[in-house]
Amino acid sequence: MVSTVARSTRPLVVTEVSKTYHDGRSTVSALERLSLDVSDREFVCLVGASGCGKTTLLNLIAGIYHLDQGAIDTGGRRIGVVFQEPALFPWLTVRRNIDLAMRLRDVDPATRRARADDLLRLVHLERFGDHRPHELSGGMQQRAALARALAQDAELLLMDEPFGALDAMTRDRLHDELERIWLGSDLSVLFVTHNVREAVRLGDRVVVLSSRPGRVAAEFAIDIPRPRRIDSEPVARRAAEITDRLRQEVRRHGR
Repeated sequence: MVSTVARSTRPLVVTEVSKTYHDGRSTVSALERLSLDVSDREFVCLVGASGCGKTTLLNLIAGIYHLDQGAIDTGGRRIGVVFQEPALFPWLTVRRNIDLAMRLRDVDPATRRARADDLLRLVHLERFGDHRPHELSGGMQQRAALARALAQDAELLLMDEPFGALDAMTRDRLHDELERIWLGSDLSVLFVTHNVREAVRLGDRVVVLSSRPGRVAAEFAIDIPRPRRIDSEPVARRAAEITDRLRQEVRRHGR
């Protein structure tokens, strides 16, 4: 039975959440009594071995999956999601992809046009609003996907390895873009990645999940001053410390 908690003043409170998958022949426990939180305007990165339930957790928070046990409280905040693949509608232009997110919220046409213009400028795609996704590079597509998520007037942004398929230089530029947008907004971010250096580069805090079933194994506050470089010595040193802890979890669970 799913429990409830009092409405939280934080953008995200996850309490004792469990999720099990059944395929008719076997049962897989993806998450077991996992608890975490995200504070206002905090950037939290989630790392862990493959199959530890990171994506499952994001899907539960977004309401794509249903809880087996526990509670998730977002305090009624609007949620935006950015996936590893941009998932833009290929038959729509970039502008119309952004517009659609607002149309679904019944935003009036004049406001939609003005907001789409603002978002295109925010992600530096103002010259590409009339292009279709296949006419854009991978990095530009992800910027368009970010604009679409923000068009939902999101207050909590969930990001599932959004830069994992990009080359190092493009990823580095998008780190800068995402940080710029986040610092200039009231967004709170929960960011899933396999890349520990990426987590240290971006996060205020890095949460390490155990191997399946996923639980919070450790948390690391990242106090390195911003702006940060992914190849800087402080980022590398902190990432090495977190990687060592992640390896302990992998060995502990025989993976």
